[in-house]
Amino acid sequence: MCFMSCINRGPHFREGNTVVTGNYSTASIKFHLLRKELAAFQAMTWLSRTFSTAASRPLRVCIVGSGPAGFYTAEKMLKAHQEAEVDIIDRLPTPFGLVRSGVAPDHPETKIVVNQFTRVAQHQRCSFFGNVTLGSSVTLPELRELYDVVVLAYGAESDRVLGIPGEDLGGIYAAREFVWWYNGHPNSRYLNPDLTSSDTAVILGQGNVALDVARILLRPVTELATTDIASHALSALAKSSIRKVYLVGRRGPAQAACTAKELREILGVKDLHVHIKAADLLKTPADEEEIKNNRIRKRVYELLSKAATSRPLHPSSDPRELHFVFFRKPEKFLESDERTGHIAGVRLEKTKLIGVSPGEQMAAGTGQFEDLGCGIVLKSIGYKSVPVNGLPFDDWKGVVPNVRGRVLSDTSGDHTRVEKALYVCGWLKRGPTGIIATNLYCAEETVASISEDLKQGVVTFSSSSSGREGLLQLLDNRNVRAVPFNRWEKIDSLERELGNLKDKPREKLATWEELEKASEE
Repeated sequence: MCFMSCINRGPHFREGNTVVTGNYSTASIKFHLLRKELAAFQAMTWLSRTFSTAASRPLRVCIVGSGPAGFYTAEKMLKAHQEAEVDIIDRLPTPFGLVRSGVAPDHPETKIVVNQFTRVAQHQRCSFFGNVTLGSSVTLPELRELYDVVVLAYGAESDRVLGIPGEDLGGIYAAREFVWWYNGHPNSRYLNPDLTSSDTAVILGQGNVALDVARILLRPVTELATTDIASHALSALAKSSIRKVYLVGRRGPAQAACTAKELREILGVKDLHVHIKAADLLKTPADEEEIKNNRIRKRVYELLSKAATSRPLHPSSDPRELHFVFFRKPEKFLESDERTGHIAGVRLEKTKLIGVSPGEQMAAGTGQFEDLGCGIVLKSIGYKSVPVNGLPFDDWKGVVPNVRGRVLSDTSGDHTRVEKALYVCGWLKRGPTGIIATNLYCAEETVASISEDLKQGVVTFSSSSSGREGLLQLLDNRNVRAVPFNRWEKIDSLERELGNLKDKPREKLATWEELEKASEE
């Protein structure tokens, strides 16, 4: 029955399955029906909004740390979840973590990965906010309230300690500090390592970081001048008196922790005399077993054996020496008689290897000691992550307890006690091991865990999660001046301009004040 026929019939009309009777004017009947239709439309709209809120609202993800682990995690999340909105925060105003402050300046090819990370930061569903410190600018509980998912990828910004006498003497530095110093990290701008009081430096450790540091100390400054090394470091190295570097390791050449690539680089330094005791190169059956199935260690041993018998092709007016000292461990740091409170040498204990399992040997002291004089010591014995309030942390291992990136509630090892929607990636997850690409696989595993938890409903969209908007409001209330990616690009542009004037890729701004000023211009 049509609407007009109802009107024409006078005292009643049908509304749906209900017959309404009475004396109604045409206008009042139209109004009544329109009001009913509007109410029905509003009800349908409300129902639609109610059932589609979770589907239409973005998945709000916060990643703490903008190094390789952080950016690889962001990239994987954006690809795996089309509804994800990813925010990356970092305590520095500059992104890229160790790619900027850890990779050696004479390794430009390794830094090309920043182009990939830049594309991630410029993605329409991704934002970077520098100058935001977890713990002071914003707490972990606050981030977990603001976001549906939080991933911690802030790496390792502290160092392991030896715990031996004299470790607090002047002239002893963590290799991390020294690396930050020559890479222009603002926290180490005024480190001012002593490179002039002696011609000898001792580096404790024989891993890739130790070799990087040794290479920077021994490589001709003219070759470093065309890299992005910090200008203050270049000036200090130009005046350096260091001509001998001792690399000290607890075990032997068959157990050296460096890679063949890094070893080849330092062995190729111009006019470098390499010293390795022939006796240290003698292999035991246990050594043979260790390197038999380890291609990297086998290649490293071969390179060291070859270097032990090689000499520079041409005599140099400014020779440099690199000494590999095997089977020694530091027992005590020796104080200078002339300079109170300053390092004068290291007492080393000779070691021997003891088998602990098939293919694995550990160093044990022999009770025999010798002193090695020096003016500077660099400890390259391992980076260490630091905990934040509200985060379970394994102090012994220096990592967050986790299962495939899912943060556990404590260090008991109970895999059923998981912190909801809290994840970890990179060195904070597995310890300071691997190369940049290792973080790619690490991120894939963590993102797979997040995806699985979303699918199973373990992680849900929270109605109270305001994400980016809430974070920026909180930071504004605390007068924290976050540096977004477009302001980092101003820093980047200025550094490149300054570098171009000196025939360098960039001239790094190395103080907080310089970085802040450049980001605002």
